[in-house]
Amino acid sequence: MTASNVILTSVMTCPVCGEKTEETMPQDACQWFFECGACRTVLRPEAGDCCVFCSYGSVPCPPVQEGSGCCG
Repeated sequence: MTASNVILTSVMTCPVCGEKTEETMPQDACQWFFECGACRTVLRPEAGDCCVFCSYGSVPCPPVQEGSGCCG
């Protein structure tokens, strides 16, 4: 996927309460924490994932979409 085809929004789904929110992903940094707006649970990436978008989002983070691997 080229930089022009990268999707920058992802729907985050809280595994605790099921709340879904559309969020804009950072292009130049990983996001390691995300607080659910409904239940206030602080989400962290699951083992093997580089960021919360790769674990709980509908779309992986931009570096993964581009094929360059994890953020960093």
